[in-house]
Amino acid sequence: MPYPTQLLPTTVVGSYPQPDWLVDRTTLHHHGVPRAHAHDIWRVPAPLLEQAQDDATVLAIRDMERAGIDIVTDGEIRRESYSNRFATALEGIDADTPAELRSQTGRVTKVPRVVGKIRRVADVETRDALFLRDNATRATKIMLPGPFTLSRQVRDDYYRDEEALAMDYAIAVNHELRALKATGVDVVQLDEPWVRTAPEQAKRYGIKAINRALEGIEGPTVVHVCFGYAAVVSEKPSGYSFLAELGGTVAQQISIEAAQPRLDLGVLRDLAGKTIMLGVLDLGDPAAETAETVSERIRAGLRFVAAERLVPAPDCGMKYLPRAIAFGKLRALAEGAARVRYELTGLPPR
Repeated sequence: MPYPTQLLPTTVVGSYPQPDWLVDRTTLHHHGVPRAHAHDIWRVPAPLLEQAQDDATVLAIRDMERAGIDIVTDGEIRRESYSNRFATALEGIDADTPAELRSQTGRVTKVPRVVGKIRRVADVETRDALFLRDNATRATKIMLPGPFTLSRQVRDDYYRDEEALAMDYAIAVNHELRALKATGVDVVQLDEPWVRTAPEQAKRYGIKAINRALEGIEGPTVVHVCFGYAAVVSEKPSGYSFLAELGGTVAQQISIEAAQPRLDLGVLRDLAGKTIMLGVLDLGDPAAETAETVSERIRAGLRFVAAERLVPAPDCGMKYLPRAIAFGKLRALAEGAARVRYELTGLPPR
């Protein structure tokens, strides 16, 4: 199905909860957001894992469609994190003997090491996109980690040049995006949460890297930024250190987390000309929103963005939520958007 033409089409940022029979959620939470391999999260033995992931992906697609979401994803069901499925598949990466990085809070994270030139040598998510296309009845979207974020999630033992590393990641991402678009998927998205954590580097070469990654990619393109999964980051700032600069990307849409941090939506003025994928589901709230709460958040966004340029969505990926809560939130998202659409057009919900 082509990209929806009605006002306020709804979508998801990317991930949907993986079933408890597929992943050990305690182990998943222990890993945080894996950068290197985290094979121990899977409950299903390796010979049956792909089949199990296929079945769980169909469940995720069906949940999104039953909830009324207009642009669906594969739920990132096959991924241990939003980034490591692609990141660890590239040439020049050693993910089997990872390094350890310590954050400012003291948390130690295992990360891949860059040991050679970064290259994409084979398809990584092409089968994922084809499976999504074959099983969805609505418009489709597939996600990749962005080049700037990829360059911040490794230890560089080869380039010793941050910009050169990011630009080679951008080329690898571009090659993958071209293959994904060839499957017929409607929308592609780059996840770039790390631009806000390193704004000075992002100002120097982040936009350049994103634009190289999106070079020649036709159709709707999205760059997503956020403050991190609610299950991992509970205290969030009320503003972005790197947002207006994203107006300089060639991406058609900018996706932002807004509900949980109670973002001052006046910042959307800085992205004039872009379509805004606005986070209107607070994923830190353990209960599903009401449709009216979602409607109110959409109306707040419409004070700064024309309805033709607003795409209501969750704040971030829904991976760490209980499935029933995630479904309830998505249903409220679809119903809330339908209410505001009716107010704007007089057209009843489908």
